[in-house]
Parts: sequence; structure tokens; C-alpha cells
Amino acid sequence: MVSQRVYDLCQVKETVSSVLANDPSQTPGTAIKKLYGHHEHGLHHKISAREDTEKSEDAIEAALQCGRWGPTTPNPLFLQAFADSLQCLNEDPMAGVVSPPLMGSHGTMPLTVIAPLADVMRHCSNLIVRAEKEVFFITCSWAPSVAQALIKDSLIELSKRAGKTGRRVVAKIMYDKPGPCNAINPHQFVKPKTYTSKTIDLPSPEEIPNVDLEVVSLHRIFLGTLHAKFCVVDRKIAAVMSNNTEDNDNLEMMVHVEGPIVDSIYDTALITWQNALHPELPSLQTPATEGGLHTSTNSSTTRESEASHLRDFTTIQADNEQPLPEHFPDRPHYDDDIEGEVRRMQSCYALKEGESRLQAANRQLNLAVEHPIKPTGPEIDAGDEMTPYISTIGDGKPVPMALVSRPPYGAIDSKSVHVPQNEAWLSLIRNAKHSIFIQTPDLNAAPLIPALKEALKRGVEVTYYVCFGYNDPGEMIPGQGGTNDQIAQNLVSSLTKDGPERKLLHIYNYVGKDQDHPIHHSFKARSCHIKLLIIDGSVGIQGSGNQDTQSWFHSQEINLMVDSVEICQKWRECIDRNQNTKRFGKVAEDGIWRDAEGKPGKGYMGNPGTVMGLVKGVYGMIMKMKGAGGF
Repeated sequence: MVSQRVYDLCQVKETVSSVLANDPSQTPGTAIKKLYGHHEHGLHHKISAREDTEKSEDAIEAALQCGRWGPTTPNPLFLQAFADSLQCLNEDPMAGVVSPPLMGSHGTMPLTVIAPLADVMRHCSNLIVRAEKEVFFITCSWAPSVAQALIKDSLIELSKRAGKTGRRVVAKIMYDKPGPCNAINPHQFVKPKTYTSKTIDLPSPEEIPNVDLEVVSLHRIFLGTLHAKFCVVDRKIAAVMSNNTEDNDNLEMMVHVEGPIVDSIYDTALITWQNALHPELPSLQTPATEGGLHTSTNSSTTRESEASHLRDFTTIQADNEQPLPEHFPDRPHYDDDIEGEVRRMQSCYALKEGESRLQAANRQLNLAVEHPIKPTGPEIDAGDEMTPYISTIGDGKPVPMALVSRPPYGAIDSKSVHVPQNEAWLSLIRNAKHSIFIQTPDLNAAPLIPALKEALKRGVEVTYYVCFGYNDPGEMIPGQGGTNDQIAQNLVSSLTKDGPERKLLHIYNYVGKDQDHPIHHSFKARSCHIKLLIIDGSVGIQGSGNQDTQSWFHSQEINLMVDSVEICQKWRECIDRNQNTKRFGKVAEDGIWRDAEGKPGKGYMGNPGTVMGLVKGVYGMIMKMKGAGGF
């Protein structure tokens, strides 16, 4: 049930964003205390006992009244998950890292990206250079890379464009960086001397004279990682993504949203920032909800709003596209709108002279790989090429959306479980009637496994894709949940062989679009970092949260819950179009992927036992802390 306290919290007009709009001299932290009397999530944050989550018409009706749904009508499955998420606010109004009135909203989704990491960042860089007033960019791991260089160069280009029109642009960047100072204050301002060093490599004030850049690092000792990854531009556009700002071999996912939901994500950015804003943000006074989906009529906004009228990008065939130069840091080619970006991206995946479609995919997937590999998969049919950028705008009408996130929690325990992210996941799984689909790097969170078993008992089909060997050493540490192979073996062995539940369970290891077998994560050749859950083909959650122990209990995450059959269908189709997991990745009867000869994939670690698992686990955790592991 939604308590009266939570119901009242969702009805008030004031939010962290509105308090700052009325008095920009305040910090987001003081605004939080004013509204909610909130103390930050400390080392010993108290978590309330979980309340009743039984399905009820009263809870659904209360949830309906607690969101700003506009012209949309959420369905009961979505509303029940929203109601169960709202319960967490009774003990802590900031459990969702968003002001309660903004947790439920609506918006449009012109673009979804399912692609290698750099292709996600290419869209972010285009959003940045098209900014008019401000940029808020938040990520987890930050390292010198093509991804980082794309962001750096876009800030330099933004400054040049702003100078030509006499504008100043405010840019805020945050990333996770654990250090001794975090024990005193998790939020640390980063000085220009530090953020222009080789380890960060952001532009100096002299390189961007028309951009006021401010940088903050965040980490809550010990395990409270800033794992949320998102970008807000001019308070009109937001991108929620799975990727860090670094180079790796990951396939990633990002959604571009517009409309009132952007106000919710903007509010999350302010709450995450916490500190004073120097200078203040220009769009504090211009919420996306006032006056429709957009608040400005400048040319940049007009171009972005035209996304609502663009045709289905999946009809842009790679083979038919005119060659366009690829957008690289040292050879930038920015586009004026989303359609231009799509054409350029699809051109990059098009055939070059003498290539097959398989070779074209192999070329693109090898770009970020230190040691490129040859394709092993079958030839790709015409019409089945990789389509990294897809339209998810549908008929242009908004759909119900909600933020189901979680704050950082540093203590070395598992008390911080009652948060909107987890309750939304569990609620959707608990109320699924037909199908559950999950793609995640790791799947080992303790509350998730029994929930999936219960769904199987109810006759619900459960399909999940994980990455073979993803951060195996780190997941072997006691308390981290175990490796994907260990979990799959345990889950399969707990079900009756040839029983109905076993037949409903489908486990797959990720396979790249150009391959015919999974490649162990340790080889850094073909990995997947997507975080997605789709229930009954109608409600989906996408964002930064993994289905592992770290994301469930510790890291700050941002996730977007969407109520749309059409969007979920597009997501599901593109997931299988841009990888070969469904075709070649299914595990054997014992839960382990095996080749035609019955052998596990190269790199398979098996079950090393307690002592060796601890040794490997310590090494894996060190790699995680260095940014080389499973974040």
C-alpha cells in the first residue's frame, strides 16, 4: 500500500528543482533538508522493514494519483510496480534520488541506441555541441579514451559555437573517484589542475572560454559507487545509458528522452550534485513541463523536436546509404539533428568495397578492441544488418515513464535493499503473467533468484542474457553473489529435469553479431554491458542498474521504467538484431555454454572452491576499484 505520508509527499508542488529556481543561492543539499529533513545515506543508514506489497486496487489507484502522467494512462502492471517503489519513500523520501512529485511522469523516446560504447558517446557528443545553455553529464568510470575524447572535443566545439553567437554555456560533469577525502565528504570538487591532467583530460578553462565548466567526483566509502550514467542538455533532452566513459569491447544501451520526464532526470542530477552551483544553472527557471514538451523556440530545440516526426530509422538500410565520414575525436563530423546522426551511423556500418555484411559488422565491433578478432559467425542477410540507432518515437505521443533508481550506500552489508529500483524489478517479476526478459552483465543478486523461481512456478517464461565470464574474479568474493556460470548451474539444478519449470527457463551467454560463440570477458573482445528488463512485452526498465549484488545493495543507479508495448517490442527486436546471442548463446542442460564437442568456452573458470575463489576474488575487486572490472 502507498502510505498517507508518501501520498502527501507526491502531491506537493515543491521539488528540489523548484526550491533552487526560487532561490538559486541555495545548494541542492540544503533544498533536500528543507523539504524532507533528510540526512545523507551514511555508513549505517537505517532501512525500514518492507511493507506489504500485495497487489491491490487501492495501491494502483493511489499510484495513479501520485504521478504526473499528463495525457497518458498507465496500465496496472506499471502502476503496481510504481506503487511498490513508492513504499520506499516512507522511511526515506530521497530513496529514489528524485523529488517524490517527479518520480512518476511521461515523455517521448525519439531514439534508442544499442551499439558499441563509442557509438553511444557519439550521440552524447552531438547533444553537447547542440546545447544552447547548459550540459549536465554524469558517469561512473572516467578514463582517457575515445569516449572521453569525444566529450572533451564536444565541449571545445560547444565553446566555439557559443562564442560565435555571444552565448555562455554552463557545463557540470561528475564521475566516481574513490579516495581518502571521500571519507570526510563523498562529494569532492575537482580543480582544473586535476581535471586537465592526463588521467582525466578535460579541456582547460583557456580551451573553452565560453563554457563555465565545473567538475565533481562522488564516492561514498566504502562501496557506495556513483554508477548512474546520464546526460541532461538544456533541460529539454536527457540520455540514460549503461556505459562508462572509457574504451572497452562492450555492447551498450542508451535511450534519448524528451518531455516532462526530463524534469525528473534534471532533478536527479541536482540531487546527485548536492554542492553549490558555480555558476547557477541557466535552466532552473525553465522546466520542461511548462508550455508543453519544450520551453524554447531556438533552432536547436526545433531540430530536436522534429524527432517526433521522423520516419522509422530501422528502414534506413546500411547497404543503401551514401558513404559519410565517421565521427571521431580527431576527425569530428557533427550533425544538425538525430536523423543526420542516424544516417552517418548507418553509413559506418555499410559495406565497403570488397566487404561482406559480416565483415562490415566485424570491422565496427573491432574498433575498440586492442587485439581485433576475426568473424566466426554466418553471413548476415540483407535487412538484418546491425542498426545501432533506432527510432522508438512511435506515433509521437508521450507514454508513462517513471524513475526507479537508488542512492549510494557505502557500508559493507546488505541492508540497503528497500529502494525503488529493487522494488520495481521485484514487483514486475512478481506480477508477470507471460514472460520475463533480462539482459545484464551479471545476474547474481540474492533477492532476484527466488523471485525468478517463483515466476517459473507460475508458468511464466523466463529468458535472460548474461555476459560469459563478466568480472568472474570479482564475483567470486564471498558476499558478491557468484559468477554467472555458478548461478546458472545452481538455478538449473534446483529445477526438476524435464519438468515444466525447467522448460520455461532459457539462459544465454552474450554472442557478438559477428560471432558464433560466446567469448569470455577476460579476452576483452566481445562483451555486453546492457541493463534491461522487459515484462510481458509491455513494461520495461532500462538504465545503469545491473542484476548483481553491487547494484542491488550499494551503487547509485538511475533507471527509467517505461509503459509501452511498442517501445518494448522495438527494444526486444533490436537486442536480437544487434547480437547473435539468441542464435548461438543458449547454455547446455547443466547451465554451462558448451561447443559442438561439449566443451565449455575458452576461459571457463568452473567452481574454484572457497580458498581459490577468495584469492581470485581479491584480485577481481582490485581490478574493479581501478576501473578495469565490472562497473
